[in-house]
Amino acid sequence: MLKHTIAAGLVAAGLVAIAPAASAQAPITLSPEESQQLCTEWLPKLTERTTKLTDRVNGGPEIRGSVANLKARAEDQRKKGHNDTADRLQKRADKRGGRLPELTAAKQKLDAFAGAHCKAGK
Repeated sequence: MLKHTIAAGLVAAGLVAIAPAASAQAPITLSPEESQQLCTEWLPKLTERTTKLTDRVNGGPEIRGSVANLKARAEDQRKKGHNDTADRLQKRADKRGGRLPELTAAKQKLDAFAGAHCKAGK
């Protein structure tokens, strides 16, 4: 489940990252209604998802899917003598921790887009 959530968040962030590159080739024009829908519906959902993923990755050992949880599980498996499983869990923890800069960048791009294109009074 977490893989799918992280993947969905990264895909959404990727789409936001690709949008400026795509607009350099052909401008995308939105009607005021479409722009308002983007600002009121999509941006809050994407921002919330990015925040939740960041909180989960940074969570403590009791938070399933967090880096700390994976490391604790790896240590537990290592104590039981299951070194292969422990190594896999450790690699997952390292990979998941490496996603934080991507999530941070996605959040910054979403915030920048909202600041530039979304009116606060609407």
